[in-house]
Amino acid sequence: MRLGLTVSRKVGRAVVRNRVRRVLREFFRLHQGMIGRAIDIVVVPKRNLDPKQVDMALVEQEFLPVLSRLAREDGGGMTDARSPC
Repeated sequence: MRLGLTVSRKVGRAVVRNRVRRVLREFFRLHQGMIGRAIDIVVVPKRNLDPKQVDMALVEQEFLPVLSRLAREDGGGMTDARSPC
């Protein structure tokens, strides 16, 4: 699994953006075993995100259902992340 994170300046200053990145990276590090296949994931936080509320509980609440869905899919989705369809 490869992870791409993009946190724009609209989220806050560098310290705040780095904290958001650290929390997201740690979540995906802890849960990378849920996805057995090679996959690229790109995360772009919402503009209306309140960086003060970003913690592991919020990230788990938002992303665990997505990871569970990816784990259930066994080949039904795209096989190549660069596929245009």
